[in-house]
Amino acid sequence: MESINWNKGWQFAKPGESWVDVELPHTWNGKDGQDGGSDYFRGTCQYRKTLRRADLPACDAVYLQFEGAASSAQVIVNGKNISRHDGGYSTWRVNLTGVLDEENEILVEVDNSPNDHVYPQKADFTFYGGLYRTVSLLCVGARRFDLDYYGTPGVKVTPTVQGTDADVCAEAFLTGLTGGETLRWTILDGENTVTSAETPAADAKTNLTLKNAHLWNGRKDPHLYTLRAELLDGETLLDERRVRFGCRSFEIDPERGFILNGQLYPLRGVSRHQDRPGKGNAISRADHLEDINLICEMGANTIRLAHYQHDQYFYDLCDERGLVIWAEIPYISQHLPNGVENTMQQMRELIVQNYNHPCIVVWGLSNEITMNGSSDASLLENHHALNDLCHRLDPTRKTTEAVVTMCSMDEEYVHIPDVVAYNHYYGWYGGTTDMNGKFMDEFHRKYPNTPIGMSEYGCEALNWHTSNPVQGDYTEEYQALYHEELIRQLYTRLYIWGTWVWNMFDFAADARSEGGEDGMNHKGLVTFDRKYKKDAFYAYKAWLSDDPFVHICGKRYVDRVEDVTEVTVYSNLPEVELFANGQSLGVKRAEDHFFKFQVPNSGETTLTARAGECTDESHLRKVETFNEEYRMKEAGDVLNWFDIEAPEGYFSINDKIGDILASKKGSRTFKRIALGLFWRHRREMKKFLSSQPKSKDKSKNKSKDKSGSGGGIMALANGLTVNRALSMISAMGPAIRVDREERLKINRQLNKVKKS
Repeated sequence: MESINWNKGWQFAKPGESWVDVELPHTWNGKDGQDGGSDYFRGTCQYRKTLRRADLPACDAVYLQFEGAASSAQVIVNGKNISRHDGGYSTWRVNLTGVLDEENEILVEVDNSPNDHVYPQKADFTFYGGLYRTVSLLCVGARRFDLDYYGTPGVKVTPTVQGTDADVCAEAFLTGLTGGETLRWTILDGENTVTSAETPAADAKTNLTLKNAHLWNGRKDPHLYTLRAELLDGETLLDERRVRFGCRSFEIDPERGFILNGQLYPLRGVSRHQDRPGKGNAISRADHLEDINLICEMGANTIRLAHYQHDQYFYDLCDERGLVIWAEIPYISQHLPNGVENTMQQMRELIVQNYNHPCIVVWGLSNEITMNGSSDASLLENHHALNDLCHRLDPTRKTTEAVVTMCSMDEEYVHIPDVVAYNHYYGWYGGTTDMNGKFMDEFHRKYPNTPIGMSEYGCEALNWHTSNPVQGDYTEEYQALYHEELIRQLYTRLYIWGTWVWNMFDFAADARSEGGEDGMNHKGLVTFDRKYKKDAFYAYKAWLSDDPFVHICGKRYVDRVEDVTEVTVYSNLPEVELFANGQSLGVKRAEDHFFKFQVPNSGETTLTARAGECTDESHLRKVETFNEEYRMKEAGDVLNWFDIEAPEGYFSINDKIGDILASKKGSRTFKRIALGLFWRHRREMKKFLSSQPKSKDKSKNKSKDKSGSGGGIMALANGLTVNRALSMISAMGPAIRVDREERLKINRQLNKVKKS
């Protein structure tokens, strides 16, 4: 087979616009999908290119291969519809052999329009349209490895560790055989042949034994072998494939967590979205490489590749670096009764295209799919069918799902896959940080035979700063404080089989309107452009990385008003000494790797931290008034802390909803405020609610909190301050905005209510 990169020389046109020259990978939403307003273009655009027979090598068949076309695509050759594919993240191929003239117009119509049958349709990220991954021409002979087998290489490798050896089952998918062909199988370790065999091609399957197999052992030693499969007619080579594989065993134990090759190997890492500023998902190999380098620098040993099939090159990198992977399809947020077949197709493609990657250990069935209820019969049937499909296609791996907080741990849906994990944002979207660990303990107590993990947790941070961080302030300091606490809770509970920070990188979600920058989700440990590692990044590095380092937090927070300010230092070394203008402030030890120093603040101060041979430096400056550049700004809605009256002994919007509701008079006042708020914004709320999918969950107990300690939507709401809740309402979209004056009016009403 000869593969020809076909990324150059395309033309692109939006509806009603002229053709422009483009080079793939390409998206039409690189700008409008990242600027907020939930108004990026979703529709059908066209790509065209000329294919000349004279430019092709001599071959029997020609295929056009797409590694990603979002989210549906139709291929038209010389005006004739040839092929269609639904699903924007997997590889698919089109056989052009019988339709080519001497000169051919290849037209590809790519469509990311809203519909009711192709996932994703509702989620907290931008659905970029375009031919955003590589397109290739594949030129092959008549007798070959099958290119029509779901976009795979046509070779499947299943290694099974048996003591010190490994049994390797190799299977090929072939087409065009005439009889008498053979398959030569060779396992290579680097360039060295380890073992080989030859079989009739009609059997297309063999078993090989690796004596004293070198195991793929995660970040410690990600050793890879190569299987070379050659299709032969006598000694004539007809076609060849080389696929890499790794030999490893794993189990997921409800008490001991994740176990790799017989050794405890707690999975501690991050989730990843792939998009970049201006590029969307149309990223380069250099971008992929930068991402994995940052993840490895942090010390993570696992990635949840959310919420769709990622680029094959990135799975290859994960194999090479030893990162354990959760791979999933974009069955997310909203169950589509007409989308059942699409979930099955996308899962089939995900599994068969990625079967040979040793890095993958679990297939994710869905993410937060019960946003509108968990008792829908079609939803449950869909999950059972997906779970069965995964086990049929791949009995060597486990199934899992990411469950939204509000879904009770008692629901049937939660217990369909082999293992389960929850997306919890206690301490950010309501509730308090301590509720995360409590929930895990309650689940573990109630379902001791079900492995439980944390598939998402996180909070947002931009370049805002404070010395008094609170939930919902979007400061780098609160994000760091939040993750310090979550690390303590999650990393010390060894039964938790895996934890994944949401997210490694900031990413675009065009419907978002919060934090002072519309169109973005800022929960990343690293900024969208990958240029700045937030302080929380180093909190994880202190726990996960073996490379010695020291980091002073708050480098972007220079101007401070207090006479003595607390400075946090992170290090994976046992002792840290901090110097202020050359004077030692003492040596500290910290079992949790988070070192806290009280620093006198006057004039200009240069701070130097030393841990072992490592040093880091930052600067402070004493100012009389707070630098407003550090405070979150939202156009027309700036409400400073000093604007909020909070009389001693009386409620204010800085109080938690749960505390207000616990007071009889407070409860009456709060309900009156909520009713008035809804009435004043009834048109906007009606518009917003009408845009949300209708729940088909007929359960009589939907509102009942059955999830035990720390569960349920009321637990989330009760942990929110009124001001935070109003901010979250404003973040629903540009049509709903509870402005500064309205918040102050609500505050004045609460100021009249005495605390019990």
